[in-house]
Amino acid sequence: MFLMSFWLPILLSAVFVFLASAVINMALKFWHGPDMKGFANEDEVAAAIRRGNPAPGLYMMPFCDPATYKDPAVQAKFNQGPVAKIYLSPNGMKSLGSHLGAWFLLCLAISVVCAGLAGTVLPPGAGSHAIWHTVGLAALLGYSFGEPTNAIWRGQPWIVSLKYAIDGLVYAIVTAATFAWLWPGA
Repeated sequence: MFLMSFWLPILLSAVFVFLASAVINMALKFWHGPDMKGFANEDEVAAAIRRGNPAPGLYMMPFCDPATYKDPAVQAKFNQGPVAKIYLSPNGMKSLGSHLGAWFLLCLAISVVCAGLAGTVLPPGAGSHAIWHTVGLAALLGYSFGEPTNAIWRGQPWIVSLKYAIDGLVYAIVTAATFAWLWPGA
């Protein structure tokens, strides 16, 4: 029930983070623009994938399980390459609206968790340093600390994960500032 006293900072911090992410991703093309690359022979690669008729999902190449890692034929495939993890989506143009909606819901969820944590450990008239510290760290965990997983397990280049973690730091600052500004009883 105490979360109701945080409805305004929850909502506004989600809106402000959403807007900050729009600026980062749409206006600052130099930042994430180089993160993805295309194949020089994209048509050939796409045709080869289409021939297999795979369903949407995550694919690994070469595919093997732990029991076959030591098989010389499997090791040869890894050594010859390419080694890849490929995400396949359903065919057709993607709806940006559904992605943006899901992103906003995630921003809202992170703000709710920040409010839940801060509201549990901080008093109604808490000082701005304590609010910044508590909410900022919670938001940083929500927005940034999953990124190294993409580099460690999915092969995302570390520089890309670092840039998304820096984005998360910006979002954490925006979230903490909003909560410090609109803290109940302040």
